[in-house]
Amino acid sequence: MSANIKTPPMGWNSWDCYGAGVTENIVRANAEYMAKHLKQYGWEYIVVDIQWYEPSATNHAYSPFTEVCLDEYSRLIPAVNKFPSSADGKGFAPLAEYVHSLGLKFGIHIMRGISRKAVHANTPLLGTEHTAREIAKTNSICAWNTDMYGVDPEKPGAKAYYDSIFKLYAEWGADFIKCDDIARELPHEESELIMLSESLRGCGREMILSLSPGPALLEKSELYKQTANMWRITDDFWDEWRLLYNMFERCEKWAIHNGAGHWSDADMLPVGAIRQDYGADNRTNFTPDEERTMMTLWSIFRSPLIIGGELTKLDARTLALLTNADIIGMNKNSRHAHQVWRRKDAEGELVLWTAVCAEGGQYAAVFNLGETSRKVNIPLTDIEIYQPVNSRELWSGEESKAIESITAELPAHGAAAFLLK
Repeated sequence: MSANIKTPPMGWNSWDCYGAGVTENIVRANAEYMAKHLKQYGWEYIVVDIQWYEPSATNHAYSPFTEVCLDEYSRLIPAVNKFPSSADGKGFAPLAEYVHSLGLKFGIHIMRGISRKAVHANTPLLGTEHTAREIAKTNSICAWNTDMYGVDPEKPGAKAYYDSIFKLYAEWGADFIKCDDIARELPHEESELIMLSESLRGCGREMILSLSPGPALLEKSELYKQTANMWRITDDFWDEWRLLYNMFERCEKWAIHNGAGHWSDADMLPVGAIRQDYGADNRTNFTPDEERTMMTLWSIFRSPLIIGGELTKLDARTLALLTNADIIGMNKNSRHAHQVWRRKDAEGELVLWTAVCAEGGQYAAVFNLGETSRKVNIPLTDIEIYQPVNSRELWSGEESKAIESITAELPAHGAAAFLLK
């Protein structure tokens, strides 16, 4: 069944730091760190990203037409060399049980469709007399990964296949499914998304359904809401200012579609130690001010918050960025968020957002997208407040009484966020 979530999911995903090469020991270590240092702030999902079923995957690169691990019913299963506890048919159940024992939730990445290996071998499907080859849509293939064929919903046995994989994930104890190669392929694969969603909802276990990659199609927003809990509004988001700058336009367009149970996903937070799969201790290219801008935008917009960096290598500054209770509170309590204006002048470019706070008051966030620091003074009338109010800046905690305007000294690529009451 789909998850009944009232606030955006918060968690960790292995892609930014390990690509397809994440292993069980790494997942366990990150889960342990989250349980000890982050859980109290609302972080709870531990998600294993792509190709956990591929024994030779070691980094962000994909090996074309590589070997994958399957069970007797055409379903992908974890590679034992990377996930030893999955041996003897246990799958991800032992790892999920360990994550659950820490008070956290467990998730996996899947690709839309059915394994090409299963189709070529014409292996059986659970719950039907039909076989993998009979349900495959062989002209429906991913442009960037060769593991799968699409599944044709019109073929007998297609629904039974999707029912069988979600039955397996429910038996493993999965709480989160990130389905790839589906969000931006619509409308060609729309019927497969609907079938997949129905199988998840019927599996008997509550799971979040996350759709990737982006950019999702704005004209299909209602379909995403009906089938999933979150959907990517961008292609893979990395630690480049250009990508963060472009996210403001995406968030402006998608903000009206966020609400209880369905969230436009601005993608993972590439903070701390990322790209660890190549052996170097690579750190994010974002400056501290850019990281603050990212967290501020994601939070007032109400994007899911999914950490991309290696948790065990978080430094004190990055940990503080991810555990600011007021910013996380804005992510949970922001309602009716929207961009108020975006202005260019001789000093650069400013953006103003506002949102209602569910616990009372009003949020305001101001962003300096320019290349130089500047002081801003924004009258409260811009966000339709017509009397003096008290203010708390959420990053610094600084409080002000009876203000009539928002004032801040913003560094280049920096941001400030306020709760006004």
